[in-house]
Amino acid sequence: MLDVTFREDKARGRTGHGPANMAVVRHFAFNLLRFVNDSRSIKLRRKRAARNKQYLETILQPSPR
Repeated sequence: MLDVTFREDKARGRTGHGPANMAVVRHFAFNLLRFVNDSRSIKLRRKRAARNKQYLETILQPSPR
């Protein structure tokens, strides 16, 4: 899933702790996107959040689960 959503295979960081740190950030972002009540794919949710500040704010708002 992460490769499709974030193109993880094309990531350029390959040395040190960078790849592991970015994997944690991607997992965190993926989980935030997964819990949004939206019918779009996760990839489209990510793209919409990058373009629409209000949508990004709804993703980042704490919500009861």
